[in-house]
Amino acid sequence: MKRSKLVSLLLAAAMALALTACSGGEQTEQSPSPSSSAPAETVSPSPEVQSVDLTILYEQDDSMLNTYSLLAVNPDAPFVDADGNPVDDVYVNVEGAAALINWMLSQQALDLAANYGYEDYGEYLFYVLDGAPVSQAEVPAATEETKTIRMSTTTSVNDSGLLGYLLPFFEEEYGYTVEVTSAGTGAAIANAQYGNADLILVHSKSQEEAFVEGGYSYVLDGFESERLSFLYNYFVLCGPSADPAGVKDAPSVKDAFATIAEGKYSFVSRGDSSGTHTKEISLWPESLGITTDAASVADYTDWYTYSNAGMGVCLTMAEEMGAYILSDKATFLTFRANNGVME
Repeated sequence: MKRSKLVSLLLAAAMALALTACSGGEQTEQSPSPSSSAPAETVSPSPEVQSVDLTILYEQDDSMLNTYSLLAVNPDAPFVDADGNPVDDVYVNVEGAAALINWMLSQQALDLAANYGYEDYGEYLFYVLDGAPVSQAEVPAATEETKTIRMSTTTSVNDSGLLGYLLPFFEEEYGYTVEVTSAGTGAAIANAQYGNADLILVHSKSQEEAFVEGGYSYVLDGFESERLSFLYNYFVLCGPSADPAGVKDAPSVKDAFATIAEGKYSFVSRGDSSGTHTKEISLWPESLGITTDAASVADYTDWYTYSNAGMGVCLTMAEEMGAYILSDKATFLTFRANNGVME
């Protein structure tokens, strides 16, 4: 009995080995045979990221140049409140403002600004202006009295992310804290006239010149003028990719704006006396009588939206409405790269 049982066991083992050889060897559950007729596991597709339809339709016309300037606030300026009443005892951090301006006009900062955004967006967002002032002044470290610097700037600069990128280099190296307030250029300048800023970074030449003429700025040591223009990019006319007005084929940007007005195609305006709004006003046909006054567009409300909002908000509105809009290029590229989400 013992012998026959042993023989039986040996025969069973031999048969098992033969079957394994015929089947091609052991297979794991994680790697099913390609010839298996079992249905493949269904994988739910990732939700599609909705792309921004708003696109650049017209750019780099000479009328669309967008230049950015730094101006130091004069500590002896005739500061007023919102009602125009004189304000006394305004403290301006002259030393801190000078430190930040000298650093922003240093070769280090200019190089950083010129390269900002290219890695993320594949395009340069800002360019250094030919003949821009370059500072070689030594930047002092912050003290208890000078460490907080108040900058008033535009939503276009802020929404582009430029300051969020640049300022940490300055703050970490020299120990300052820069408090940034952003609004349209008109409001950003008014903020300084109220005594609430040490320097401004804006992009509206006519308003900057009025600021200087009003005694609100002065010439910093080492420079030749109050307005320190150093960066530029272009305003861009954006709209739905279908371009119902056909503006991308216009011979000039002013012709493009005339086409929008003639066809009463939806247009979103900043409406906030910002640098962008001021530029937009200059591009409409004079016969329309469009100004920074909301009453000037009362007859055009069927196609013209006077928003009184920042650049990011207006781009979102234009995307949702399928409308045309004038934007600075840096903010538009940021808007598109972030899939239409502006913080």
